[in-house]
Amino acid sequence: MAGPAGPPGTPGTPGTPSVLRAMNDRAALDLLLEHGPLSRTRIGKLTGLSKPTASQLLTRLEAAGLVLATGTTAGRPGPSAQLYEVNPAAGYAAGLDVTPERVLAAVADITGRTVGRCEVPTPGRRAAQPVVRQVTDALDGAVKAAGLTRDDVRRLVIGTPGAFDPGTGRLRYAAHLPGWHSPSLLDDLAAALPMPVEYENDVNLVAVAEQRLGAARGHQDFVLLWNEAGLGAALVLGGRLHRGFTGGAGEVGFLPVPGAPLVRQVARANSGGYQELAGAQRIPELARELGLDDVPEGPYTDIAATLLARAAGSDSAPHHRLLATYATGLATGLASLVSVLDPELVVLSGSALTSGGEPLLALVRSELADLAAARPRLVLGDVTEDPVLRGALESALATTRDEVFDTLPLR
Repeated sequence: MAGPAGPPGTPGTPGTPSVLRAMNDRAALDLLLEHGPLSRTRIGKLTGLSKPTASQLLTRLEAAGLVLATGTTAGRPGPSAQLYEVNPAAGYAAGLDVTPERVLAAVADITGRTVGRCEVPTPGRRAAQPVVRQVTDALDGAVKAAGLTRDDVRRLVIGTPGAFDPGTGRLRYAAHLPGWHSPSLLDDLAAALPMPVEYENDVNLVAVAEQRLGAARGHQDFVLLWNEAGLGAALVLGGRLHRGFTGGAGEVGFLPVPGAPLVRQVARANSGGYQELAGAQRIPELARELGLDDVPEGPYTDIAATLLARAAGSDSAPHHRLLATYATGLATGLASLVSVLDPELVVLSGSALTSGGEPLLALVRSELADLAAARPRLVLGDVTEDPVLRGALESALATTRDEVFDTLPLR
């Protein structure tokens, strides 16, 4: 990144030709990312630059290895025009999604295309390898699948349950994640990896994915409620994630709510009232209480998704009661959130929410209208394939693009 502006007339002074050229370069690169291959004429129209200036811009970016000439326009009157695209090899970023069962890694090129993936199982506390080994094995597997090396990756973002306390560096709110609570863990990982590493709460990363790619695009204030292995929320205010003093903002699974017994020592229990009332593990219990005899076997997150999908597609009274009772539990906790935050939008994400589809969404919307004075718009999340990992990649790519696309130091 460029350093602070110098005295008038130096290359870093705002408003000087070099700074304006760098701004135009970045605008063109962002347009190429958004729209795909573009001609010189099209870039000029989108940026407001003249044809000669657009040509000079593309020549600079091509010489810097940031864009490639790729094909020509076809099917239009007149001569064909050269098309340009962002050079995918201009930079790479990586993301990790960590759960108690596995570490999932992926590498993306600068355009956002995933070029390598790897999953490392972490079954059980005794069988688990040290965390540093888990992380490096997963990253190396993804890097190898992409045909790259570790040194090619400019930034890594790791998503975990809970959050690393910025004051102590210790992981909080995730007692169920074995091996990740060592006081030296962050230093050990920094020593083992050649690239800068950032750590983010998994639900926050889902919000990043929805804001960049999904249902929250264009929204500056929204709440994302996540329900899968655990119940949590992400808070985006003024376009930025709100993490709280210790990183624990959004840990709503610990929230005391009506309809569930008070949970004492919630950090030790790793649960709370809202988790007990509306977490994914509650759905199979509720199905049995309502007399449903089609409760499958397996992990409770899979069972919950299956039951909700069945209920959403069924006209039977027991299935409707399952959806309605679950919707009431969800709306009970949401009412507290929207009453305090008054968000523009609420995104429901995670398989224990999206599997219920529009029928569950309509019931939650109706219940929330009765329980809260605020009237946010409720929608289902759009990013359903590995949303934590996708958010980690988007977060890593944002910083990587800022570094790679800054052409000011080249002048």
